Amino acid sequence: MGEIRVFIFLVFLFGFGFQSNAQNRYAVYLKYKPQTEYTLSNPQAYLSSKAIQRRQKEKLAIDSLDLPVSEKYLDLLRKSSNYILYNSKWLNASILVADATQINAIKSFPFVEKVVYVAPGYYQPPGARILPESEVRDPSKAEHPKWKNRESSMTSNAYDFQNQLIGIDKMHQEGFTGKGITIAVFDAGFPGVNTASPFSYLITNQKIIAQKNTVKPWQKEVFTDHPHGTNVLSLIGANEPAKLVSGAFDSEYVLVITEDVYTEYWIEELNWVRGAEFADSLGVDIINSSVGYIDFDDPSMTYQAKDLDGKTTIIAKGAKTASDKGILVVNSVGNYGSSGATSLVSPADVKEVLAIGSVTQQLSVSGFSSRGPTGDGRIKPDLAAFGNSPVLILSNGATATSSGTSFSAPQVAAMAAGLWSAKPEWTRAELMENLLRSASQFDKPDNQLGYGIPDFFKAYYGEILSVENGEEVGWKVFPNPMVEDQLSIYFGVGQKCNFTLIDSSGKVILESELERPNVQSPYTLNLPWIRPGFYLIQLQEGSLVRHSKILKR
Repeated sequence: MGEIRVFIFLVFLFGFGFQSNAQNRYAVYLKYKPQTEYTLSNPQAYLSSKAIQRRQKEKLAIDSLDLPVSEKYLDLLRKSSNYILYNSKWLNASILVADATQINAIKSFPFVEKVVYVAPGYYQPPGARILPESEVRDPSKAEHPKWKNRESSMTSNAYDFQNQLIGIDKMHQEGFTGKGITIAVFDAGFPGVNTASPFSYLITNQKIIAQKNTVKPWQKEVFTDHPHGTNVLSLIGANEPAKLVSGAFDSEYVLVITEDVYTEYWIEELNWVRGAEFADSLGVDIINSSVGYIDFDDPSMTYQAKDLDGKTTIIAKGAKTASDKGILVVNSVGNYGSSGATSLVSPADVKEVLAIGSVTQQLSVSGFSSRGPTGDGRIKPDLAAFGNSPVLILSNGATATSSGTSFSAPQVAAMAAGLWSAKPEWTRAELMENLLRSASQFDKPDNQLGYGIPDFFKAYYGEILSVENGEEVGWKVFPNPMVEDQLSIYFGVGQKCNFTLIDSSGKVILESELERPNVQSPYTLNLPWIRPGFYLIQLQEGSLVRHSKILKR
Protein backbone atom coordinates (compact mmCIF):
# COMPACT_ATOMS: atom_id res chain seq x y z
CA MET A 1 0.00 0.00 0.00
CA GLY A 2 2.83 2.35 0.83
CA GLU A 3 4.42 1.63 -2.54
CA ILE A 4 1.15 2.46 -4.30
CA ARG A 5 0.95 5.82 -2.51
CA VAL A 6 4.51 6.62 -3.55
CA PHE A 7 3.69 5.70 -7.14
CA ILE A 8 0.57 7.88 -7.16
CA PHE A 9 2.56 10.77 -5.70
CA LEU A 10 5.24 10.44 -8.35
CA VAL A 11 2.60 10.37 -11.09
CA PHE A 12 1.10 13.52 -9.59
CA LEU A 13 4.49 15.15 -9.28
CA PHE A 14 5.92 14.34 -12.70
CA GLY A 15 3.03 13.04 -14.76
CA PHE A 16 2.16 16.46 -16.13
CA GLY A 17 5.44 16.31 -18.05
CA PHE A 18 3.69 14.01 -20.51
CA GLN A 19 0.56 16.13 -20.89
CA SER A 20 0.17 18.48 -23.82
CA ASN A 21 -0.31 21.48 -21.54
CA ALA A 22 2.53 20.61 -19.12
CA GLN A 23 4.56 23.61 -18.13
CA ASN A 24 8.25 22.89 -17.78
CA ARG A 25 11.49 24.81 -17.69
CA TYR A 26 13.52 25.36 -20.84
CA ALA A 27 16.69 27.14 -21.89
CA VAL A 28 16.15 29.11 -25.08
CA TYR A 29 19.51 29.83 -26.71
CA LEU A 30 19.66 32.84 -29.00
CA LYS A 31 21.69 33.31 -32.17
CA TYR A 32 22.37 37.02 -31.82
CA LYS A 33 22.72 39.76 -29.24
CA PRO A 34 21.62 43.07 -30.84
CA GLN A 35 21.75 46.06 -28.48
CA THR A 36 20.02 49.40 -28.37
CA GLU A 37 20.82 50.47 -24.79
CA TYR A 38 24.26 48.99 -24.06
CA THR A 39 27.65 49.28 -25.75
CA LEU A 40 31.11 47.87 -25.15
CA SER A 41 32.40 51.43 -24.85
CA ASN A 42 30.23 52.12 -21.80
CA PRO A 43 30.64 49.09 -19.50
CA GLN A 44 29.71 51.16 -16.44
CA ALA A 45 26.08 50.62 -17.46
CA TYR A 46 26.23 46.86 -16.73
CA LEU A 47 29.43 46.21 -14.74
CA SER A 48 30.55 47.58 -11.38
CA SER A 49 33.74 49.60 -11.11
CA LYS A 50 35.35 46.68 -9.28
CA ALA A 51 34.47 44.32 -12.14
CA ILE A 52 36.01 46.73 -14.62
CA GLN A 53 39.14 47.11 -12.47
CA ARG A 54 39.56 43.34 -12.36
CA ARG A 55 39.44 43.17 -16.13
CA GLN A 56 42.03 45.93 -16.33
CA LYS A 57 44.36 44.12 -13.92
CA GLU A 58 43.95 40.89 -15.88
CA LYS A 59 44.41 42.82 -19.17
CA LEU A 60 41.01 41.67 -20.40
CA ALA A 61 38.88 43.54 -22.88
CA ILE A 62 35.17 44.11 -22.37
CA ASP A 63 33.52 41.74 -24.85
CA SER A 64 30.12 40.64 -26.09
CA LEU A 65 29.73 38.15 -23.23
CA ASP A 66 29.52 41.13 -20.89
CA LEU A 67 26.52 42.57 -22.75
CA PRO A 68 23.02 41.65 -21.52
CA VAL A 69 20.66 39.46 -23.55
CA SER A 70 18.84 41.54 -26.15
CA GLU A 71 15.71 43.15 -24.76
CA LYS A 72 14.23 43.05 -28.27
CA TYR A 73 14.14 39.25 -28.15
CA LEU A 74 13.08 39.09 -24.52
CA ASP A 75 9.93 41.06 -25.29
CA LEU A 76 8.87 38.37 -27.78
CA LEU A 77 9.80 35.54 -25.40
CA ARG A 78 7.78 37.08 -22.57
CA LYS A 79 4.71 37.18 -24.79
CA SER A 80 5.28 33.63 -25.99
CA SER A 81 5.89 31.91 -22.64
CA ASN A 82 4.36 31.85 -19.19
CA TYR A 83 7.28 33.23 -17.22
CA ILE A 84 10.95 34.12 -17.68
CA LEU A 85 12.94 32.98 -14.67
CA TYR A 86 16.17 34.75 -15.66
CA ASN A 87 18.50 35.34 -18.58
CA SER A 88 22.13 34.32 -19.08
CA LYS A 89 24.33 36.78 -20.90
CA TRP A 90 27.31 34.41 -21.07
CA LEU A 91 25.20 31.68 -22.70
CA ASN A 92 22.99 34.21 -24.53
CA ALA A 93 19.97 32.31 -23.33
CA SER A 94 16.66 32.83 -21.59
CA ILE A 95 15.48 30.32 -18.98
CA LEU A 96 11.70 30.25 -18.98
CA VAL A 97 8.54 28.30 -18.19
CA ALA A 98 6.37 27.22 -21.11
CA ASP A 99 4.15 24.40 -22.38
CA ALA A 100 4.73 22.27 -25.46
CA THR A 101 2.61 24.46 -27.77
CA GLN A 102 4.51 27.58 -26.73
CA ILE A 103 7.86 25.85 -27.12
CA ASN A 104 7.03 24.73 -30.65
CA ALA A 105 6.23 28.33 -31.54
CA ILE A 106 9.43 29.62 -29.88
CA LYS A 107 11.55 27.11 -31.83
CA SER A 108 10.31 28.69 -35.06
CA PHE A 109 11.60 32.17 -34.19
CA PRO A 110 14.45 33.11 -36.56
CA PHE A 111 16.64 34.42 -33.70
CA VAL A 112 16.40 31.18 -31.68
CA GLU A 113 19.37 28.82 -32.03
CA LYS A 114 18.00 25.92 -29.96
CA VAL A 115 15.65 25.09 -27.11
CA VAL A 116 16.72 22.67 -24.39
CA TYR A 117 14.44 21.06 -21.81
CA VAL A 118 16.18 21.61 -18.43
CA ALA A 119 13.66 20.63 -15.72
CA PRO A 120 10.04 19.54 -15.22
CA GLY A 121 7.54 21.93 -13.68
CA TYR A 122 8.54 25.01 -11.75
CA TYR A 123 8.30 26.86 -8.47
CA GLN A 124 5.40 29.27 -8.74
CA PRO A 125 6.39 32.92 -8.34
CA PRO A 126 3.89 35.47 -7.04
CA GLY A 127 1.73 36.82 -9.86
CA ALA A 128 3.12 34.50 -12.53
CA ARG A 129 0.87 33.50 -15.44
CA ILE A 130 1.18 29.80 -14.63
CA LEU A 131 -1.55 27.25 -13.99
CA PRO A 132 -1.35 26.04 -10.36
CA GLU A 133 -1.81 22.35 -11.27
CA SER A 134 1.56 22.35 -13.06
CA GLU A 135 3.52 23.46 -10.04
CA VAL A 136 6.23 20.98 -9.03
CA ARG A 137 6.51 21.12 -5.30
CA ASP A 138 7.16 18.38 -2.81
CA PRO A 139 4.67 18.95 0.02
CA SER A 140 6.68 16.75 2.35
CA LYS A 141 9.85 18.76 1.61
CA ALA A 142 11.77 15.54 1.08
CA GLU A 143 15.35 16.33 0.14
CA HIS A 144 16.99 14.77 -2.87
CA PRO A 145 19.08 11.67 -1.98
CA LYS A 146 22.19 13.64 -2.89
CA TRP A 147 21.57 15.74 0.22
CA LYS A 148 20.89 12.88 2.59
CA ASN A 149 23.35 11.96 5.33
CA ARG A 150 24.48 15.56 5.70
CA GLU A 151 23.58 15.85 9.35
CA SER A 152 26.21 17.52 11.46
CA SER A 153 27.16 16.27 14.91
CA MET A 154 27.70 18.55 17.86
CA THR A 155 31.28 18.97 18.91
CA SER A 156 33.53 20.70 21.36
CA ASN A 157 36.63 20.06 19.26
CA ALA A 158 39.09 22.86 18.61
CA TYR A 159 39.40 24.24 15.10
CA ASP A 160 43.18 24.63 15.35
CA PHE A 161 43.97 21.53 13.32
CA GLN A 162 42.07 22.54 10.19
CA ASN A 163 43.52 26.07 10.29
CA GLN A 164 47.09 25.01 10.98
CA LEU A 165 47.05 22.37 8.27
CA ILE A 166 46.97 24.97 5.48
CA GLY A 167 48.57 27.84 7.40
CA ILE A 168 45.53 29.96 8.29
CA ASP A 169 47.08 30.58 11.70
CA LYS A 170 50.28 31.92 10.15
CA MET A 171 48.27 33.95 7.66
CA HIS A 172 46.50 35.68 10.52
CA GLN A 173 49.78 36.23 12.34
CA GLU A 174 51.04 38.01 9.23
CA GLY A 175 47.93 40.22 9.42
CA PHE A 176 46.02 38.88 6.42
CA THR A 177 42.34 38.14 6.93
CA GLY A 178 40.96 38.59 3.41
CA LYS A 179 40.47 42.35 3.53
CA GLY A 180 39.83 43.88 0.12
CA ILE A 181 38.73 40.55 -1.40
CA THR A 182 35.14 39.79 -2.40
CA ILE A 183 34.00 36.18 -2.21
CA ALA A 184 30.82 34.74 -3.70
CA VAL A 185 29.46 31.61 -2.03
CA PHE A 186 27.19 29.41 -4.18
CA ASP A 187 25.10 26.92 -2.25
CA ALA A 188 21.64 25.72 -1.21
CA GLY A 189 20.73 28.30 1.43
CA PHE A 190 22.06 30.38 4.31
CA PRO A 191 19.60 30.21 7.24
CA GLY A 192 20.90 31.68 10.47
CA VAL A 193 23.68 33.74 8.90
CA ASN A 194 21.78 36.92 9.77
CA THR A 195 21.18 35.82 13.39
CA ALA A 196 23.87 33.39 14.59
CA SER A 197 26.64 34.95 16.67
CA PRO A 198 29.64 33.52 14.72
CA PHE A 199 28.44 35.58 11.73
CA SER A 200 27.73 38.75 13.68
CA TYR A 201 31.08 40.21 12.61
CA LEU A 202 29.98 39.94 8.98
CA ILE A 203 26.58 41.48 9.70
CA THR A 204 27.79 44.28 12.00
CA ASN A 205 30.53 45.30 9.58
CA GLN A 206 28.23 45.02 6.55
CA LYS A 207 30.43 42.40 4.92
CA ILE A 208 27.53 40.75 3.08
CA ILE A 209 27.18 43.14 0.17
CA ALA A 210 24.72 41.29 -2.08
CA GLN A 211 22.35 38.31 -2.21
CA LYS A 212 20.67 36.39 -5.01
CA ASN A 213 18.40 33.38 -5.26
CA THR A 214 18.53 31.84 -8.74
CA VAL A 215 16.30 28.90 -7.77
CA LYS A 216 13.46 31.25 -6.83
CA PRO A 217 14.54 34.55 -8.43
CA TRP A 218 11.70 36.51 -6.91
CA GLN A 219 12.95 35.94 -3.35
CA LYS A 220 15.19 38.79 -2.22
CA GLU A 221 16.82 37.21 0.85
CA VAL A 222 18.94 34.07 1.01
CA PHE A 223 18.80 33.49 4.78
CA THR A 224 16.49 30.53 4.20
CA ASP A 225 16.29 27.03 2.71
CA HIS A 226 19.01 24.42 3.28
CA PRO A 227 21.70 25.17 5.96
CA HIS A 228 24.52 23.62 3.91
CA GLY A 229 25.48 27.08 2.69
CA THR A 230 25.59 28.33 6.28
CA ASN A 231 28.01 25.54 7.19
CA VAL A 232 30.18 26.31 4.16
CA LEU A 233 30.23 30.07 4.76
CA SER A 234 31.29 29.49 8.36
CA LEU A 235 34.49 27.82 7.11
CA ILE A 236 35.39 31.00 5.23
CA GLY A 237 34.07 33.89 7.28
CA ALA A 238 33.08 32.89 10.83
CA ASN A 239 34.71 34.98 13.54
CA GLU A 240 33.97 33.95 17.10
CA PRO A 241 37.12 32.77 18.88
CA ALA A 242 35.28 30.52 21.32
CA LYS A 243 33.65 28.64 18.42
CA LEU A 244 35.39 29.15 15.06
CA VAL A 245 37.70 31.72 13.50
CA SER A 246 38.01 31.09 9.78
CA GLY A 247 40.49 32.46 7.31
CA ALA A 248 38.76 35.37 5.59
CA PHE A 249 36.38 37.10 8.01
CA ASP A 250 37.45 40.51 6.68
CA SER A 251 36.42 39.72 3.10
CA GLU A 252 33.16 40.95 1.62
CA TYR A 253 30.56 38.37 0.59
CA VAL A 254 28.00 37.79 -2.12
CA LEU A 255 25.65 34.93 -1.16
CA VAL A 256 23.88 33.08 -3.97
CA ILE A 257 21.43 30.17 -3.83
CA THR A 258 21.97 28.05 -6.94
CA GLU A 259 21.20 24.54 -5.64
CA ASP A 260 17.70 23.05 -5.33
CA VAL A 261 17.99 20.26 -2.77
CA TYR A 262 14.67 18.64 -3.75
CA THR A 263 15.49 17.73 -7.35
CA GLU A 264 18.49 17.36 -9.65
CA TYR A 265 18.22 18.63 -13.23
CA TRP A 266 20.26 20.66 -15.70
CA ILE A 267 18.60 23.86 -14.56
CA GLU A 268 20.84 23.90 -11.49
CA GLU A 269 23.87 24.24 -13.73
CA LEU A 270 22.17 27.19 -15.40
CA ASN A 271 21.41 28.62 -11.95
CA TRP A 272 25.15 28.41 -11.23
CA VAL A 273 26.06 30.22 -14.44
CA ARG A 274 23.54 32.96 -13.68
CA GLY A 275 25.04 33.29 -10.20
CA ALA A 276 28.53 33.57 -11.68
CA GLU A 277 27.40 36.33 -14.04
CA PHE A 278 25.89 38.20 -11.11
CA ALA A 279 29.05 37.76 -9.06
CA ASP A 280 31.24 38.85 -11.94
CA SER A 281 29.21 42.01 -12.54
CA LEU A 282 29.80 42.99 -8.89
CA GLY A 283 33.56 42.50 -9.15
CA VAL A 284 33.83 39.29 -7.11
CA ASP A 285 37.39 37.94 -6.83
CA ILE A 286 36.70 34.36 -5.67
CA ILE A 287 33.76 31.99 -6.09
CA ASN A 288 33.48 29.18 -3.58
CA SER A 289 31.20 26.50 -4.93
CA SER A 290 30.46 23.47 -2.77
CA VAL A 291 28.08 22.02 -5.36
CA GLY A 292 28.73 19.96 -8.45
CA TYR A 293 26.98 17.76 -11.00
CA ILE A 294 27.31 14.45 -12.80
CA ASP A 295 24.09 12.41 -12.34
CA PHE A 296 20.49 13.62 -12.52
CA ASP A 297 16.91 12.58 -11.83
CA ASP A 298 16.42 12.37 -15.60
CA PRO A 299 18.93 9.69 -16.73
CA SER A 300 19.19 11.28 -20.19
CA MET A 301 20.87 14.27 -18.55
CA THR A 302 23.51 12.25 -16.69
CA TYR A 303 27.10 12.80 -17.82
CA GLN A 304 29.59 10.14 -18.77
CA ALA A 305 33.26 10.18 -17.77
CA LYS A 306 34.24 11.49 -21.22
CA ASP A 307 32.01 14.53 -20.66
CA LEU A 308 34.12 15.64 -17.68
CA ASP A 309 36.71 17.31 -19.91
CA GLY A 310 36.22 20.85 -18.59
CA LYS A 311 34.43 21.92 -21.78
CA THR A 312 31.26 19.91 -22.22
CA THR A 313 28.91 20.44 -19.28
CA ILE A 314 26.83 23.58 -18.93
CA ILE A 315 28.42 24.46 -15.61
CA ALA A 316 31.94 23.83 -16.95
CA LYS A 317 31.36 26.42 -19.66
CA GLY A 318 30.19 28.91 -17.04
CA ALA A 319 33.11 28.20 -14.69
CA LYS A 320 35.59 28.52 -17.56
CA THR A 321 34.12 31.89 -18.48
CA ALA A 322 34.27 33.06 -14.86
CA SER A 323 37.93 32.01 -14.69
CA ASP A 324 38.66 33.75 -17.98
CA LYS A 325 37.17 36.91 -16.46
CA GLY A 326 39.81 36.76 -13.70
CA ILE A 327 37.75 35.07 -10.96
CA LEU A 328 39.33 32.28 -8.94
CA VAL A 329 36.76 29.48 -8.83
CA VAL A 330 37.25 27.08 -5.90
CA ASN A 331 35.03 23.99 -6.19
CA SER A 332 34.63 20.84 -4.12
CA VAL A 333 35.76 17.81 -6.12
CA GLY A 334 32.79 15.68 -5.06
CA ASN A 335 31.96 12.91 -2.59
CA TYR A 336 31.83 9.88 -4.88
CA GLY A 337 35.01 8.27 -3.53
CA SER A 338 37.04 6.02 -5.81
CA SER A 339 34.10 4.66 -7.80
CA GLY A 340 34.57 4.27 -11.55
CA ALA A 341 37.25 5.50 -13.91
CA THR A 342 36.65 8.98 -12.56
CA SER A 343 34.35 10.23 -9.81
CA LEU A 344 34.63 13.98 -10.31
CA VAL A 345 31.72 16.35 -10.40
CA SER A 346 31.59 19.30 -12.76
CA PRO A 347 32.86 22.07 -12.70
CA ALA A 348 35.76 20.48 -10.80
CA ASP A 349 36.84 19.15 -14.21
CA VAL A 350 37.67 22.62 -15.56
CA LYS A 351 41.40 23.21 -15.94
CA GLU A 352 41.26 26.72 -14.49
CA VAL A 353 39.07 25.74 -11.52
CA LEU A 354 40.75 24.80 -8.24
CA ALA A 355 39.15 21.45 -7.44
CA ILE A 356 39.51 20.61 -3.75
CA GLY A 357 39.64 17.12 -2.27
CA SER A 358 39.64 16.02 1.36
CA VAL A 359 42.22 14.53 3.71
CA THR A 360 41.82 12.78 7.04
CA GLN A 361 43.55 13.80 10.25
CA GLN A 362 46.33 11.39 9.23
CA LEU A 363 46.73 13.42 6.00
CA SER A 364 45.62 10.58 3.73
CA VAL A 365 42.84 10.91 1.17
CA SER A 366 39.35 10.67 2.65
CA GLY A 367 37.40 7.63 1.51
CA PHE A 368 34.54 9.77 0.18
CA SER A 369 36.75 12.27 -1.70
CA SER A 370 36.26 12.03 -5.49
CA ARG A 371 39.21 11.14 -7.71
CA GLY A 372 40.41 12.01 -11.17
CA PRO A 373 41.48 12.00 -13.87
CA THR A 374 39.31 14.28 -15.99
CA GLY A 375 37.69 12.99 -19.13
CA ASP A 376 40.65 14.23 -21.16
CA GLY A 377 43.26 12.75 -18.82
CA ARG A 378 44.27 15.69 -16.62
CA ILE A 379 45.06 15.36 -12.90
CA LYS A 380 42.27 16.31 -10.53
CA PRO A 381 41.70 17.32 -7.77
CA ASP A 382 44.18 20.20 -7.60
CA LEU A 383 44.51 20.61 -3.83
CA ALA A 384 43.16 19.12 -0.62
CA ALA A 385 42.31 20.24 2.91
CA PHE A 386 40.80 18.68 6.04
CA GLY A 387 37.31 17.46 5.18
CA ASN A 388 36.92 14.61 7.68
CA SER A 389 34.81 16.32 10.33
CA PRO A 390 36.18 19.87 10.43
CA VAL A 391 34.58 22.21 12.96
CA LEU A 392 31.86 24.37 11.42
CA ILE A 393 28.84 26.43 12.44
CA LEU A 394 25.19 25.37 12.36
CA SER A 395 22.33 27.71 11.53
CA ASN A 396 21.57 28.10 15.25
CA GLY A 397 25.13 29.28 15.91
CA ALA A 398 26.33 26.09 17.59
CA THR A 399 29.55 24.35 16.60
CA ALA A 400 29.44 20.95 14.95
CA THR A 401 31.46 18.69 12.68
CA SER A 402 30.54 17.25 9.32
CA SER A 403 32.44 15.56 6.51
CA GLY A 404 32.71 16.18 2.79
CA THR A 405 34.70 18.00 0.17
CA SER A 406 32.02 20.68 0.55
CA PHE A 407 33.84 21.60 3.74
CA SER A 408 37.45 21.29 2.58
CA ALA A 409 36.91 23.63 -0.40
CA PRO A 410 35.87 26.73 1.61
CA GLN A 411 38.97 26.46 3.78
CA VAL A 412 41.13 26.74 0.66
CA ALA A 413 38.96 29.61 -0.61
CA ALA A 414 39.56 31.43 2.69
CA MET A 415 43.30 30.86 2.47
CA ALA A 416 43.29 32.06 -1.15
CA ALA A 417 41.47 35.23 -0.08
CA GLY A 418 44.07 35.97 2.60
CA LEU A 419 46.89 35.27 0.17
CA TRP A 420 45.39 37.47 -2.52
CA SER A 421 44.91 40.29 -0.03
CA ALA A 422 48.62 39.90 0.77
CA LYS A 423 49.55 39.83 -2.91
CA PRO A 424 46.92 42.01 -4.63
CA GLU A 425 49.15 42.49 -7.66
CA TRP A 426 48.83 38.82 -8.60
CA THR A 427 46.51 37.81 -11.41
CA ARG A 428 44.11 34.91 -11.01
CA ALA A 429 46.55 32.61 -12.82
CA GLU A 430 49.48 33.74 -10.64
CA LEU A 431 47.47 33.16 -7.47
CA MET A 432 46.52 29.69 -8.63
CA GLU A 433 50.10 28.83 -9.61
CA ASN A 434 51.47 29.89 -6.23
CA LEU A 435 48.82 27.91 -4.38
CA LEU A 436 49.75 24.80 -6.35
CA ARG A 437 53.49 25.38 -5.88
CA SER A 438 53.01 25.64 -2.13
CA ALA A 439 51.34 22.25 -1.88
CA SER A 440 52.77 19.20 -0.16
CA GLN A 441 53.21 17.00 -3.23
CA PHE A 442 53.75 19.58 -5.95
CA ASP A 443 56.59 17.54 -7.44
CA LYS A 444 54.53 14.32 -7.58
CA PRO A 445 50.82 15.14 -8.03
CA ASP A 446 48.27 12.34 -8.28
CA ASN A 447 44.56 11.83 -8.85
CA GLN A 448 43.79 11.38 -5.17
CA LEU A 449 45.06 14.66 -3.69
CA GLY A 450 46.31 16.49 -6.75
CA TYR A 451 49.25 18.66 -5.76
CA GLY A 452 48.47 18.06 -2.11
CA ILE A 453 47.82 20.30 0.89
CA PRO A 454 48.56 24.00 0.26
CA ASP A 455 50.64 26.07 2.67
CA PHE A 456 50.08 29.80 3.10
CA PHE A 457 53.64 30.47 4.25
CA LYS A 458 55.21 28.81 1.22
CA ALA A 459 52.74 30.44 -1.15
CA TYR A 460 53.33 33.88 0.36
CA TYR A 461 57.10 33.77 0.69
CA GLY A 462 57.69 31.58 -2.33
CA GLU A 463 60.82 29.60 -3.06
CA ILE A 464 63.07 32.21 -1.47
CA LEU A 465 65.24 33.80 -2.78
CA SER A 466 68.55 34.19 -4.60
CA VAL A 467 71.91 32.74 -3.71
CA GLU A 468 74.90 34.82 -4.77
CA ASN A 469 77.51 32.07 -4.82
CA GLY A 470 76.92 28.50 -5.77
CA GLU A 471 73.73 26.70 -6.66
CA GLU A 472 71.19 25.46 -4.16
CA VAL A 473 70.83 21.69 -4.13
CA GLY A 474 67.09 21.82 -3.47
CA TRP A 475 64.61 22.10 -0.63
CA LYS A 476 63.13 18.98 0.87
CA VAL A 477 61.97 18.19 4.40
CA PHE A 478 61.38 14.54 5.23
CA PRO A 479 59.78 12.51 6.62
CA ASN A 480 56.76 14.74 6.99
CA PRO A 481 54.74 13.80 8.98
CA MET A 482 57.44 12.68 11.45
CA VAL A 483 56.62 9.23 12.78
CA GLU A 484 60.02 8.69 14.39
CA ASP A 485 62.35 11.30 15.90
CA GLN A 486 64.76 12.14 13.06
CA LEU A 487 64.21 14.94 10.57
CA SER A 488 66.26 15.40 7.39
CA ILE A 489 66.43 18.59 5.33
CA TYR A 490 67.99 19.41 1.98
CA PHE A 491 68.74 23.13 1.94
CA GLY A 492 71.18 25.72 0.67
CA VAL A 493 74.63 25.65 -0.93
CA GLY A 494 76.87 25.53 2.14
CA GLN A 495 77.66 23.13 4.94
CA LYS A 496 76.23 25.21 7.81
CA CYS A 497 72.91 26.91 8.47
CA ASN A 498 70.84 28.28 11.34
CA PHE A 499 67.80 26.25 12.38
CA THR A 500 64.71 27.52 14.24
CA LEU A 501 61.79 25.43 15.51
CA ILE A 502 58.52 27.21 16.31
CA ASP A 503 55.47 25.61 17.95
CA SER A 504 51.84 26.13 16.95
CA SER A 505 51.47 29.11 19.30
CA GLY A 506 54.32 30.94 17.59
CA LYS A 507 56.84 30.33 20.39
CA VAL A 508 60.45 29.60 19.43
CA ILE A 509 61.37 26.35 21.18
CA LEU A 510 64.74 25.61 19.56
CA GLU A 511 67.49 27.59 17.84
CA SER A 512 70.69 25.87 16.74
CA GLU A 513 73.37 25.72 14.07
CA LEU A 514 73.29 22.69 11.81
CA GLU A 515 76.26 21.17 9.99
CA ARG A 516 76.66 18.50 7.32
CA PRO A 517 79.68 16.83 5.68
CA ASN A 518 78.93 18.06 2.15
CA VAL A 519 76.24 19.90 0.18
CA GLN A 520 74.98 16.69 -1.37
CA SER A 521 73.91 15.39 2.04
CA PRO A 522 70.87 16.56 4.00
CA TYR A 523 71.04 18.25 7.36
CA THR A 524 69.81 15.83 10.04
CA LEU A 525 68.64 16.37 13.59
CA ASN A 526 66.86 14.36 16.25
CA LEU A 527 63.79 15.76 17.97
CA PRO A 528 62.68 13.02 20.39
CA TRP A 529 61.36 15.51 22.91
CA ILE A 530 58.78 17.35 20.82
CA ARG A 531 55.15 16.47 21.36
CA PRO A 532 52.73 15.47 18.57
CA GLY A 533 51.38 18.45 16.68
CA PHE A 534 52.25 21.05 14.08
CA TYR A 535 55.51 23.00 14.04
CA LEU A 536 57.13 25.53 11.78
CA ILE A 537 60.81 25.14 10.92
CA GLN A 538 63.03 27.88 9.51
CA LEU A 539 66.47 27.46 7.96
CA GLN A 540 68.73 30.38 7.12
CA GLU A 541 71.99 30.55 5.22
CA GLY A 542 73.02 34.14 4.60
CA SER A 543 70.21 35.80 2.66
CA LEU A 544 68.57 32.48 1.83
CA VAL A 545 65.64 31.66 4.13
CA ARG A 546 63.13 28.85 3.85
CA HIS A 547 60.17 27.76 5.95
CA SER A 548 58.16 24.60 6.18
CA LYS A 549 55.38 23.23 8.32
CA ILE A 550 55.94 19.78 9.83
CA LEU A 551 53.64 17.42 11.67
CA LYS A 552 54.87 15.21 14.50
CA ARG A 553 52.57 12.23 14.95
